[in-house]
Amino acid sequence: MKFKQIISAAVCFMAVLNVSGQSYSQLSGYTFEKGNKYVGTLIGKEGPVKLIGAGSEKFRLKGYKLYVNTKALNDKWRDVMIADNENHIDTFRIVRNDFLKNPVVAHRGAWKNTGETENSIGSLKKAIELGCSGSETDVHLSGDSVIYIHHDPKLQGVAIEQTTSAELSKLKLSNGEQLPTLEAYLQEVMTQNKTKLVLEIKASIVSKERSLALTKKVLNMVHEQKAQAWITYISFDWDVCKLIRQLQPYANVEYLNGDKSVGELSENKMNGLDYHYSVLKKNEAIFKEAGEKNIDVNVWTVNDEADMDWLLKNKADFITTNEPEILLKKLAK
Repeated sequence: MKFKQIISAAVCFMAVLNVSGQSYSQLSGYTFEKGNKYVGTLIGKEGPVKLIGAGSEKFRLKGYKLYVNTKALNDKWRDVMIADNENHIDTFRIVRNDFLKNPVVAHRGAWKNTGETENSIGSLKKAIELGCSGSETDVHLSGDSVIYIHHDPKLQGVAIEQTTSAELSKLKLSNGEQLPTLEAYLQEVMTQNKTKLVLEIKASIVSKERSLALTKKVLNMVHEQKAQAWITYISFDWDVCKLIRQLQPYANVEYLNGDKSVGELSENKMNGLDYHYSVLKKNEAIFKEAGEKNIDVNVWTVNDEADMDWLLKNKADFITTNEPEILLKKLAK
């Protein structure tokens, strides 16, 4: 992926989406740029729609297409409310596209050289401070269906999926933070519009059904927090990736496991591959094939300088690393 919002040239109408009992609409884009007035096409609404509320004068609707209505929209972001004739209302956060374009994705945040704990709010803040284009993180579902940020299925011997949020909230990371929730993580990343969040939906150790339930809850929360512009989704679970694509036609989705061809990814409308660097070293043709199919190339987890140099030479779109400082220095030369 290129951390970009996909813009659909065609008008696309769909039935109102229902995810875990909640219905909502979507846009095909959530960012704006100076000189580029078109934001995206609204989907999930049937019948006439209109802009309402304070700030609506900054935008205009032409049919189902949303446009920025001024050349001088200097806000970092602006919320726009859209209603249908039955007064069903959705609010979208339209974000100025100041997101960084470098290929550096901090793996579990910037923690190794900063003194922070991986996957903590602190490691996210450090990735933002360093100027990484992305900060990768991982999510699990608690026993009572709260979404938590952590890589492993257990923390201090406690199984996240089999423990209530009341108990998990008592656990502390090594930097003194509480085990963070996805809600807290989203609120932090949305304080700025430079660094995006690469959100790995972890496969459940309990069942496939829980993996898919986690996926739906994550999509709901991103919508509730109006965080769509900040998010790229990744997963090792192919079914999770396909479900995201089904429910979120315009989300950025990448597959991690390394066992799908570029053609398969393209046929299933994935935005990118996010493979271990060894997969690409065995088959360098992937770089060319991905470019031809407009599939982004992200590579994990790259900590060796020689591997970084090789990937930069081959124009990898994104490089996920525990050493973002080293990669950023290479790019600055």
